[in-house]
Amino acid sequence: MFGLPLAFAAPAVLAALVGLVGLYFLLRVTPPSPRRAIFPPLRLLIGLDPTETTPARTPWPILALRLAIGALIILAMAEPLWNSFAALSGSGPLLVVIDDGFAAAPAWDKRMDFARERAEAAARGGRIVAIQTMSQGGQDVAPLDRAGIEGRLRSLSPVPYAPDRAAALPAVERFLAREPNTDILWIADGVEVGGARAFSARLASIARSVEVVTDNRGALALAGADNEAGALTAQITRSDARAPATGSVRALDVQGREVGRAAFDFGANMTVDARFDLPVELRNDVTELVIDAERSAGATCLIDERSRRRRVAIASGASADVAQPLLAPSYYLKRALQPFADISEWRDSSSDPIVSLLDQKPSVLVLADMSVAPGPELDAITQFLDNGGVLLRFAGTRLAAGDDTLTPTALRRGGRLLGGALSWESPKHIAPFEAGSPFFGLAAPDEVTVSRQVLAEPETGLAEKTWARLADGTPLVTAERRGKGLIVLFHVTADTTWSNLPLSGLFVDMLRRIVAEADAPGQGAAKAKVGAHGTVRPPLRTLTGFGVLGPPPAQAEPIGDDFSGVGDPFHPPGFYGSRDSSRAVNALAEGQALVRADYGPLTVHEGALAITPPVDLRRWLLPAALVGLMIDALVSIWLMGGAPLRRPKALAALAVAAALGLVSVPHQLRAAEGAPISDRDMDAALSTRLAYVMTGDATVDETSKLGLTTLTRVLASRTSAELAEPVGLDPARDELAFYPLIYWPIVAGLPQPKPEARTRIAAFMKNGGTLVFDTRDALTARPGGSPTSEALWLRTLLEGVDVPELEPVPHDHVLTKTFYLLDRMVGRTAIGQTWIEALPPADPNDRVQRPARAGDSVSPIIIASDDLAAAWAEDIDGRPLFPLIPGGARQRELALRSGVNLVMYTLTGNYKADQVHAKDILERLTR
Repeated sequence: MFGLPLAFAAPAVLAALVGLVGLYFLLRVTPPSPRRAIFPPLRLLIGLDPTETTPARTPWPILALRLAIGALIILAMAEPLWNSFAALSGSGPLLVVIDDGFAAAPAWDKRMDFARERAEAAARGGRIVAIQTMSQGGQDVAPLDRAGIEGRLRSLSPVPYAPDRAAALPAVERFLAREPNTDILWIADGVEVGGARAFSARLASIARSVEVVTDNRGALALAGADNEAGALTAQITRSDARAPATGSVRALDVQGREVGRAAFDFGANMTVDARFDLPVELRNDVTELVIDAERSAGATCLIDERSRRRRVAIASGASADVAQPLLAPSYYLKRALQPFADISEWRDSSSDPIVSLLDQKPSVLVLADMSVAPGPELDAITQFLDNGGVLLRFAGTRLAAGDDTLTPTALRRGGRLLGGALSWESPKHIAPFEAGSPFFGLAAPDEVTVSRQVLAEPETGLAEKTWARLADGTPLVTAERRGKGLIVLFHVTADTTWSNLPLSGLFVDMLRRIVAEADAPGQGAAKAKVGAHGTVRPPLRTLTGFGVLGPPPAQAEPIGDDFSGVGDPFHPPGFYGSRDSSRAVNALAEGQALVRADYGPLTVHEGALAITPPVDLRRWLLPAALVGLMIDALVSIWLMGGAPLRRPKALAALAVAAALGLVSVPHQLRAAEGAPISDRDMDAALSTRLAYVMTGDATVDETSKLGLTTLTRVLASRTSAELAEPVGLDPARDELAFYPLIYWPIVAGLPQPKPEARTRIAAFMKNGGTLVFDTRDALTARPGGSPTSEALWLRTLLEGVDVPELEPVPHDHVLTKTFYLLDRMVGRTAIGQTWIEALPPADPNDRVQRPARAGDSVSPIIIASDDLAAAWAEDIDGRPLFPLIPGGARQRELALRSGVNLVMYTLTGNYKADQVHAKDILERLTR
């Protein structure tokens, strides 16, 4: 249940209502004005009433009117606000629990506004308030004051996975043990993933009262993609029938460019497919699928090279007139490769099979029991391997009897078969795949057996070439790099004559991983580290909760080849590995469906997140008090005999004053509401400090704070600039004029700030302030290429803002000379470009070789890309928090010097470039 909708921003003023009692007695004993009498000179005593009378009390209507006027003025000064969702019922502590998984991302701003309104209303009522998110369930719940509520909510952002709600229960239980009368408000995302039902049941059993508030709009997500033979198909799922029934999915390449778009329509279903009818070359370029207008990591599906379709050419040594179609090796190979590859076979009997197949530019050439003799075929295959192709060979009687060089290892003539001289008494099983093998993580079924094989000659390095073994240790699959390419040999046939492996699902999985090697031979597994779980792939780029790829968080850990799960706190959705060989981790598993949450016995308010802005009742109370004063004045004039009313000028002046008062009150209120003077603004006006924009990404905001804190400390130790601690700002709500320099790290994918922010930053730049935008994309930006997502986000932000002409910082710019002599600005990376307001060209007639040039004022905007704050950031012990690229103590020192120059340039402008100050500069240097 919701509480009283009336709240006061300054409730202490209501204490003045007690003074109305004293006003009541004062008005009762105050007589009205005396009655006038005219005394003609000749009749001084005639007509006078000899009895003197004095009224003892004010008439009760006037008394009530004046008391009402006083009450209205007092209530208006207490700043009453009318909001139908002002507070929860109850007087105990309030614990706000927030679902912050990917399903909460599309309506994140609405959730934060609702949480802010409810938490601040409870704090105004004197209640203890605490906020806990599901992703931070391991942290203890701590009470917050009113200032802490705002800071806590600003630091929150959705995570790209579905947090396990059970992990948040211990912290909630500990808080309830300390505060047993706590009321819980759960701002839920409406989906079951993450254990909503179990969490609800536990809350119902331990909490006094629990209220669940959720949006009535269901969630949409992508549950995998399948690159089929004719099209790329994406599976879309929704948790609720109230979710959008129609929409579109965009296919993006590695540069973020749209490759294709496919529409979908759920109808009455909960899952649906979107089909991209694109050529295979375009489908292979797709790395990301995104549901249009659905900002969520769940609405983003990442695609790695395992889902790309390669062209595979198959040639068999079996004669066409002898081979039986359903028993031939090519039949088993086609059935196993068709789900993930485009297959071509030799059809033209008048041409050489190998040469004609290689003319079709395949990624993989499969030779089933086929020897390669010296000649055009061998030359063509050698060229194919030199160009990075994969040659996949299968054994058989022809290969066992032949003698060619296109095998990973030397082979024994003949073969090892059941019942032969080199034989075993029973068929052998496949041994578990070892770490370091591309097959690591695959399960070898017990029913897969081998009855015959081609043996490898024992030689040095055979163990390193072996990808799979039989139970007795003999090689089953061997491989060797040849040039830029790869040769892989199965020591059994591609049909069932030597083994039943082609009948198993393991055969499909093994071929899938071999074909995946065709993307970057020599770059993937060959250079990756090998650990206990196979190839170790560190996080490369991960998704934010809003579904945008960016730098991985600090807690992200590498994955192994056996990782097959969905994103979690330590393995967030994203790409892992290297740019040449990466693996994708997504928020949902292949084919997983979203299910609407079941909250059991808890009270649920669906659609309650849409809050109405509070109505300031002063706009009504003050005009009512003014009207009351006018009525009181008219009554007083009437009691005085109405003399002033007989004066037209006085009456007109009274009417004009009343009209102006009624019109100006709302405007005065709006002006007062628009520019409140907070304690922080007052402090900022009295002390110089740096500021940073709070983006909503907790990691980025913390980095900005620590970076500017370190820079402030360095400035105090190396220069005469003694600045106060930096602060975080919301450009749409906070006053910017108090800060000389504001650092704004760009986080692509987060929503654009409100229009008020654009107006404020435009005014800030025109009034002499400097904004430093840091796109942090030096590693992903390509000179002359398409703009990065961070650059596009910044471009959108600055639309309509009067931005001056920019240029890369010249070597003689005063920014590089203002304190330290620098060649360029350096941050966490040292390859990015820094842009500043363009200077006028140097005067060719000026014979003085000036060491530094500057404009007439400080540049209002500076755009960097080297992640400046991360290079400055240090912990409390002075240890750097982030590694630099390429790294080294020298780069960190240059980054700090760049920051010092940046601040000194902002504070002093063209001081160092102005020759008028040369004498003062020299005098200071000689001290």
